Amino acid sequence: MGQQLNERKAQHIQIVLEEHVTGNSITTGLENYQFIHNALPELAFEDIQLEQNFFNKRCDTPFLVSSMTGGADFAETINRNLAIAAEQRGWALALGSTRALIESEAFRPSFALRKYAPTVPIIANLGAVQLNYGFSAIECRQIIDYTDANALVLHLNILQEVIQPEGNTDFSGLLSKIEKLCAELPIPVGIKEVGWGIDASTAQKLLNIGVSFIDVAGAGGTSWSQVEKYRTNPIKQQAAAAFSEWGIPTTDSLRAVKPQLTDQLLIASGGLETGVDAAKCIALGADFVGFGRAVLEEATESVEAVLQTMEVKELELRMAMFAVGAKNITDLQQTKRLQKLNS
Repeated sequence: MGQQLNERKAQHIQIVLEEHVTGNSITTGLENYQFIHNALPELAFEDIQLEQNFFNKRCDTPFLVSSMTGGADFAETINRNLAIAAEQRGWALALGSTRALIESEAFRPSFALRKYAPTVPIIANLGAVQLNYGFSAIECRQIIDYTDANALVLHLNILQEVIQPEGNTDFSGLLSKIEKLCAELPIPVGIKEVGWGIDASTAQKLLNIGVSFIDVAGAGGTSWSQVEKYRTNPIKQQAAAAFSEWGIPTTDSLRAVKPQLTDQLLIASGGLETGVDAAKCIALGADFVGFGRAVLEEATESVEAVLQTMEVKELELRMAMFAVGAKNITDLQQTKRLQKLNS
């Protein structure tokens, strides 16, 4: 089991870095939005504040490193670089699937990141479907204890599980199990997609059962059916190709989910590249914005490479806020200067 898991996670990293894993025509939808420039913002650039709260934890930025990897030998280096950089820049840190640390003690070091990131929020991550394959609150508490996580996010990845050679595809009865988990765990439990987005009715069902945050993880970035296409048999390869343009674009998912929330947290991810992308998502209602593949290559190189790309994204966000007259994240969420272009 351990060796198989190591190989799978290592393959995932290599494929995402080296292969074409996005759709050909589907986009995030961000190109359909543009800010109206404010030539006189009546602000000093130095006074712009990026601080945001992740539940009761203050972050220096509204950014998070999206869930990516864990359980592979190389993942330990990647995650260490990400954790050190996240701590220095004040980004929240979402882990890759922590199923590996329960199934094999050998992979636990790749998830033991609190020593590198003592103050920023850490979000543990588990496939929701694992609740149908032997995982319960007991295993989730073990994950929380080992990672010292501030929150747990359950990911939904139905198409990936079908194409993946080792996939778990019984997604029946999960809503009641997620509800039970939300009630039993001592930290907030959230839900994220992995690149196909969440619609309004699904979001409402999840919020009704006690989910504390939603990461829409919309289409337009990495497609995990396309990632798994490189690892599977010819039949599934052909089927996966038919789903290259599948999903709810990130902006559409954000706009659908936002009205369903009361006081829950909303995270935008899925194909975001720049701080301007982040600014648009925040103006559409997101509280936090996640970057995944956009920082992965740097994470394979060094902490310094990650820090540089993080600093660029922060500067881009500050510049966008300056150019619309938003002094802080709340101002940006409330701006009237984001317009949808005629398509």
